[in-house]
Amino acid sequence: MIHETRCCIAGGGPAGMMLGVLLARAGVDVVVLEKHADFLRDFRGDTVHPSTLEVIGELGWLEDFLRRPHQEVREIGGFVGEERVTIGDFSRLPTRCRFLALMPQWDFLDFLADHGRAYPTFHLEMEAEAVDLVREGERVAGVMARTPRGELEVRADLTVAADGRHSILRERASLEVLDLAVPIDVLWMRLPRRATDPGEVLGYVRAGHVFVMLNREDYWQCAFVIRKGGYDELRARGLGALREELVGIAPFLHDRVGELADWDAVKLLTVRIDRLRRWFAPGLLCIGDSAHAMSPIGGVGINLAVQDAVAAANRLAAPLREGALSIRDLRAIQRRRELPTRVTQRLQSIIQDRVINRVLGGASVSRLPLPVRLLRDHPALRRFPARAVGLGLRPEHVRTPDAFAALPG
Repeated sequence: MIHETRCCIAGGGPAGMMLGVLLARAGVDVVVLEKHADFLRDFRGDTVHPSTLEVIGELGWLEDFLRRPHQEVREIGGFVGEERVTIGDFSRLPTRCRFLALMPQWDFLDFLADHGRAYPTFHLEMEAEAVDLVREGERVAGVMARTPRGELEVRADLTVAADGRHSILRERASLEVLDLAVPIDVLWMRLPRRATDPGEVLGYVRAGHVFVMLNREDYWQCAFVIRKGGYDELRARGLGALREELVGIAPFLHDRVGELADWDAVKLLTVRIDRLRRWFAPGLLCIGDSAHAMSPIGGVGINLAVQDAVAAANRLAAPLREGALSIRDLRAIQRRRELPTRVTQRLQSIIQDRVINRVLGGASVSRLPLPVRLLRDHPALRRFPARAVGLGLRPEHVRTPDAFAALPG
């Protein structure tokens, strides 16, 4: 089975779906391939940043988005040692939404898919796993995908790899990956939340431990940070030891850690930070985690992926619609998005190496570090961490038209 289109996007995550919807809205015929039958995967990132909310607002869809169940985070903070501190305050951001929205990623992706289907040029193929590239000489000419109905060949002027940090397509294209050393991994888990629990997002930084709890109304989504490669040792000590550690960090969890009945309730996220030296090849572009895997610090990976998608749509919509795509267009996207990627990865590496790794090694936090004391004592400074997390460097704005706005219905 062969399908021809202007743009084929492999991967129905935030980057792939946002790019697909934006291009289709601009009148470009797009096929998005998603290997699963639905978007229901647990422990995906659930953060929708103010910059992404701004994009949704520019599209005119913000009211619809905010009607869907979500939580709003207006400050980020937690306990450093025994002292409660606020690190970032979103209330001063120059955006429509001065908060970070927590929404299950499957709901966010369903939201994008619903709006994408309003455009006749948007085609979402579920249960279609991209397994190889189609080539014409030195140029990528499309994707081979595996589906329940048999093999699908999608031929396209442009193939976009948005298939995640373990991208098959970037591997098939032999694009060089620069791996940056990471000293941590993360264990994800859910714990019930009681009405008497604290209402805000909580982070705990204490000697030997870093633990983050995201308020999801009826449960806490928890991230327990461990040293790289320490998962097997932790499992050898037993689940009971993990439960005791969690209660030692956050005593109010004592009546529910028993919900962690077995290790299936604890998911290991192997943390990676990497990026491609070159994000493109003739007929191929990588965006999101396929171009640059981020640490979970700040939850900024989704934000970077969405910003890549907006920048790519802004640059590519016209040449794709006109059949005039050039390698110069692909190179321009990397040039625009590489600096935000490099700066963010550098900041994440500094935090991991100089703060988290030392804390996990048992370094004392009895005295607040100077930057944290400054944020505690001077609330106006909290806008800077909030801006770094909420907007990032070089936030993108929608520059593409709605090609169907004047049509009836």
